[in-house]
Amino acid sequence: MKEEKSKKDNLEEESPLSFRTEIVSSEKIKEHWQKIADRINGASDAPSKGSKKSFMSMTYKYIFFTAVVVLGCKISYGQVNSRKSIAYCASQISKTLDQLPAGSVKNIPRSILSGQQNWQFINYQDWCSGFWPGILWYAYEGTKNTKFKALADEASRALKPLSLHKAEDHDLGFQIFNSYGNGYRLTGNHEYKEVLLATADTLATLFNPRVGTILSWPRTVPNMEWPQHNTIIDNMINLELLFWASKNGGSKNLYEIAVSHAKVTLKNHFRPDYTSYHVVVYDRETGRKIKGVTHQGYADNSMWARGQSWAIYGYTMCYRETGDPEFLDFAQKVTDVYLDRLPADLIPYWDFNDPAIPKAPRDASAAAVVSSALLELSTLVKDKKKAANYREKAEKMIRSLSSSSYRSGEKNSAFLLHSTGHKPKGSEVDASIIYADYYYLEALLRLQRLQKGLGLAEALE
Repeated sequence: MKEEKSKKDNLEEESPLSFRTEIVSSEKIKEHWQKIADRINGASDAPSKGSKKSFMSMTYKYIFFTAVVVLGCKISYGQVNSRKSIAYCASQISKTLDQLPAGSVKNIPRSILSGQQNWQFINYQDWCSGFWPGILWYAYEGTKNTKFKALADEASRALKPLSLHKAEDHDLGFQIFNSYGNGYRLTGNHEYKEVLLATADTLATLFNPRVGTILSWPRTVPNMEWPQHNTIIDNMINLELLFWASKNGGSKNLYEIAVSHAKVTLKNHFRPDYTSYHVVVYDRETGRKIKGVTHQGYADNSMWARGQSWAIYGYTMCYRETGDPEFLDFAQKVTDVYLDRLPADLIPYWDFNDPAIPKAPRDASAAAVVSSALLELSTLVKDKKKAANYREKAEKMIRSLSSSSYRSGEKNSAFLLHSTGHKPKGSEVDASIIYADYYYLEALLRLQRLQKGLGLAEALE
């Protein structure tokens, strides 16, 4: 019995489809199909008693099997067991904790390369440093295990120097809002709030009012025409730190900076079909757009999957923070072009225009980001049919990510496989990457709220 239950649980967690089984008794099935059987027998040429008995036996077996398959299994998407999936993530975290190097400044997990089992570790200055403490905060939120709370606090505090240093790039939102931001939301710790406010002020120093956006990379990067002003689509995510700070004791100017960045990006960062450039380079003195290019995508005119995912998530968040209908409309436009081009399992190839498709690598991280964003977008759009579609697509994405095709399981201690970091550079291709895990767990927590009838900002019980 235990073995059968285990198999059923495994099916629920791993299958990209969810099966709801209705128990139908054999007697009812026989009664339901008796007339059909009689008609079949009556239509045959007067069989002998033995052959008729044999025929009836085969008929009942066939009918019973068909009824179980057709009537007993209703295939439906959206039956993700968020509780079990969150427990899976907590279990994987515990495995990762055993790998953390003691006494090293590089003790923050970033990625596990394809075919390997051990994490590559980074220090607090890496742009990915905030995802690990953010995951620990989410694990605490999802399990209520105070062990994760203590670990999240310790991991977050390691990033505090970022709030005190001169800004090295725009990634302060990824680093500090994912760590201290989640910590403050869950604990109300005033010390966390002070770090968040200081970091928002630091991030604001990269804003160029002549351009209207935040400088992403204040240094020499190939093809960026430094010292001209560059802005990457990833930067949309970091605006949430500015919005939050402006509403929690920081300068109101932070709100204006975030809105300006979003509007200028909306105007200049997208092609006529609403696909995003990775980077736009501006004249730093006049604000004139010089060019739109890629840095991590296939080509300057291709739709890099994770870049589009940042746009979907970013404009959804901007509407939530501002109520500006232009942002809601645009969030749907950048979402719809992404959804229209997805493969059957809804996990994108790393770049939608890679000519190697279908042999090109996938990017589970983009799917994780979009699934989380779509859950929120489904609560914001006014069109009920469209809202239902976004919710359905989000749950299908989560279902695919939760299948054995994409979960790490016993292969390594990350949550997910098959993310792609920087394909042109040959870096972290078909790997397990920490930001994929972060947004996957965020999506599960959001889904759990919706399944319980809660708003996304309401506390989980």
